[in-house]
Amino acid sequence: MSAPERRSLIVIPTYNEIDNIEPLLAAVMQITPPSTEVLVVDDGSPDGTGQLVDSLALSQPRIHCLHRARKMGLGTAYVAGFRWGLEQAFDSLIEMDADFSHDPKYLPTMLQLLESHDFVMGSRYVPGGGTVNWGLGRKILSRGGSLYSRLILGANIRDFTGGFNGWRRKVLESVDLGSLRSDGYSFQIELKYRAFRRGFRFVEFPIVFEDRKVGKSKMNRRIVIEALGRVWTFRFRPVLDRKSLS
Repeated sequence: MSAPERRSLIVIPTYNEIDNIEPLLAAVMQITPPSTEVLVVDDGSPDGTGQLVDSLALSQPRIHCLHRARKMGLGTAYVAGFRWGLEQAFDSLIEMDADFSHDPKYLPTMLQLLESHDFVMGSRYVPGGGTVNWGLGRKILSRGGSLYSRLILGANIRDFTGGFNGWRRKVLESVDLGSLRSDGYSFQIELKYRAFRRGFRFVEFPIVFEDRKVGKSKMNRRIVIEALGRVWTFRFRPVLDRKSLS
């Protein structure tokens, strides 16, 4: 008898994404197998994003919505989504933006790679990857931020700041989600570094990241610079206690 198909959950944080979320969910549903579901983590979007997802979920049981009272940050949204997915016994969990900057066409590749790796990163900075509609300043900040993090942390990860990532449940159970305090770029860096320090198998595969066409980006230079300042705390603060190493 063949082994049961792995259950995967795609976690999508939202805040005022009503113009993007319905077509994104339709695309995700079309390209992923029935064993893959989606959890939208909505931070009380005043534009009605969460309510729209609720209405879509009535006719599509693979769609779920976790409502939070207010805007609380990207990092805490992912932690809340990961915890929900672990409680629901999903085998793997995927981070994905709501604005189509992470193209759903890459999901089958990520799901396949999660069969043989502990965590998987859609990378802009491996051969074949790249960005579209980015200005020079943003390119320098992003690529430089990943290079900076790689050098300080000593981890051979090319795209440290990217947010299109997949994790097996054992990785998220190991990294102590409750102690993660980062947000935005620094959340991605901290989570990847913790997984790297624990020796989990990982791979990066190329993606092309296209800046959003609808809505306003929530990323800015201040967030990136603040994140890079936190890299030193990840490097010198003990990430693993003795108990987790034993």
